[in-house]
Amino acid sequence: MEEATRLIAVRHGETAWNVDTRIQGQIDIGLNATGLWQAQRASLALADEGIGVIYASDLSRAWQTAEEIARPHGLAVQPEPRLRERAFGHLEGMSFAEIEATLPEDAKRWRERDPEFESEGGESLLTFRDRITQVASELAARHPGELVTLVAHGGVMDVLYRAATRQELQAPRTWQLGNAAINRMLWTPEGFSLVGWSDTAHLTVGDALDEITS
Repeated sequence: MEEATRLIAVRHGETAWNVDTRIQGQIDIGLNATGLWQAQRASLALADEGIGVIYASDLSRAWQTAEEIARPHGLAVQPEPRLRERAFGHLEGMSFAEIEATLPEDAKRWRERDPEFESEGGESLLTFRDRITQVASELAARHPGELVTLVAHGGVMDVLYRAATRQELQAPRTWQLGNAAINRMLWTPEGFSLVGWSDTAHLTVGDALDEITS
């Protein structure tokens, strides 16, 4: 039986658009000052872990977070564009309130988590789920018995949680997806399983904004 791969999945630190509740999607927004602090705190929390490899989305907010986590381990972050956030197409750059006011049908289908809904130029939840579960499984399979860290986005964390707990895409979310939260899973060829979720002990209480776009 193949040895399980241990996974640590970390959402990027805070950005100005997180604060403004603005859809980032695949627009390349960097960390704000709080986000950089959060990334540094996550790095300290993981400094004594035996991390063998770190893969990250190539978008700046995830990449900056990953570089902080990699520093005490002397590792080079491995870029993986398939770990990018869900593409929201023409909704990217808009606030939640703007979407509700100007595109009520899009807002309705998004809020209801319609698996087939694709905003213009974006991707559906079904497509996004398949992308993330495929790449996460592929990366984990490369490192049986090792500790692999994935640094990505709120939507990515949501997909991984659902995969590990066998939650449907349309199931209401009751779990947290905070900035710089530390999440732990196992992977075997049979799939993902949950070990621990949303560890924010390294952050000030209330500092990690929850991802409400997923």
